[in-house]
Amino acid sequence: MAFSDNLKQLPGISHLAAINLVDEHGAVVATIENRPGQAGSLAVYNHLAQLYGAIGADAAARGLEIYAEHSEDARANPGKHPNIDRLLGLIERGETLRVKQVFAL
Repeated sequence: MAFSDNLKQLPGISHLAAINLVDEHGAVVATIENRPGQAGSLAVYNHLAQLYGAIGADAAARGLEIYAEHSEDARANPGKHPNIDRLLGLIERGETLRVKQVFAL
């Protein structure tokens, strides 16, 4: 399925303003906001956190499946899709990020 089809199957994110991705030292390494251009990634990362509790190699691999055609584009064009690049990096390095939800007011 295409990424747009996969997105339709993910839980809603209207209650979220953003998510913070937190490394093993407790530092926020990235924020994905609920705004145009990032909302799809917010939905993917939020879903992965709900399924896996954190985003490690297994969750990242599932995320790449959800991103579908965009994952191939990210592999061919490093830097074009930073949120997909991050998942690829987690797999390569064997790292895990915790997800902290930031709720909308």
